[in-house]
Amino acid sequence: MLTKIIVDILGFILIGLVAWYFWFSKKEGKAARVSGGVQEALITVKGGYTPDVIIVKAGRPVRLLFERLESSPCSERVLFKDFDISRLLPEGERVTIEFTPERAGEYEFTCQMGMYRGRLVVEKG
Repeated sequence: MLTKIIVDILGFILIGLVAWYFWFSKKEGKAARVSGGVQEALITVKGGYTPDVIIVKAGRPVRLLFERLESSPCSERVLFKDFDISRLLPEGERVTIEFTPERAGEYEFTCQMGMYRGRLVVEKG
């Protein structure tokens, strides 16, 4: 009986650690490179977004290039709800999304089902 309780407690602790890692831990971001005054990043879509955290400066144009390398229906569309942006991502094609974030903050982008998640970190310019 005691062994079962210990195993259950350890199981709950491990589940909590896995949940914390995937949903609450801060991941290192990749700074967008600047080209011709535009902040640009290439994001590969295959089992998720790579990189899944992009760092940009507020008040400067951003160009995100999404390249979908899979046929999963979940990854057919990317949504930036805070910027009212929704784009279809045809498999094997590069799709460009351009906008200028005016305010610093963290903005989520997801697939249409919310299973693939990424974050745009906008720092003060």
